[in-house]
Amino acid sequence: MKQAPPKGISLAARKQLSPRRKPLQQRSVARSEQILEVTAALLDQVGFDSLTTILIARETGISVGTLYHYFPNKHAIMYAMAEQWLRAVENTLTEIDGWQLATLGPEQFVDALIERQLAVYKAQRGILHLVQAMFSVPELRALDERHDALVIERMTAAFSRFGLKGSPAELGRIARCYLELTHALLLVVVNQAGSRSRRTLADLKRLTLCLLQPCL
Repeated sequence: MKQAPPKGISLAARKQLSPRRKPLQQRSVARSEQILEVTAALLDQVGFDSLTTILIARETGISVGTLYHYFPNKHAIMYAMAEQWLRAVENTLTEIDGWQLATLGPEQFVDALIERQLAVYKAQRGILHLVQAMFSVPELRALDERHDALVIERMTAAFSRFGLKGSPAELGRIARCYLELTHALLLVVVNQAGSRSRRTLADLKRLTLCLLQPCL
């Protein structure tokens, strides 16, 4: 289901970021998804700055005019991609909400968290360029802020359920540190290969355990 841009965005900006129309027919839904998939692949190939609607349309096999029936510009496509990724992040956090955390030891807790979140980063093609755009492009920044607030809120609750010691404010501070640490290094992990990626992932788990250790 399409989500409206955050309320802090002006009406003019909303029009620029909203899809031209909500695809209703199966064929239109498939085309919209294809545009997002092609854009994600192109991000890995050419990066955000070199990404154009002409290039997206060509690789999708449609005219630019047809592309504009779905999205008015590349920022609107990126916005839709970011919303899609945020839904995946939220679904993962909801899954974590249902875990029986009290039965896990610290190492098991950290390993389960990192591995589950890593899967979300791996599943999104072009993730590094998408996240960079969410942070640097004004039209997308509200989604970056939404992501951070969502992770901090849900991880604060997860840390409390796991039994970390500290006030709600302190657990919120730890959750902020957890966000900054994992978000940065998971992007590194998915953009490395082989043993380098595995070592960075192991380092991330050790660093996360060190972060939580004083509250155990």
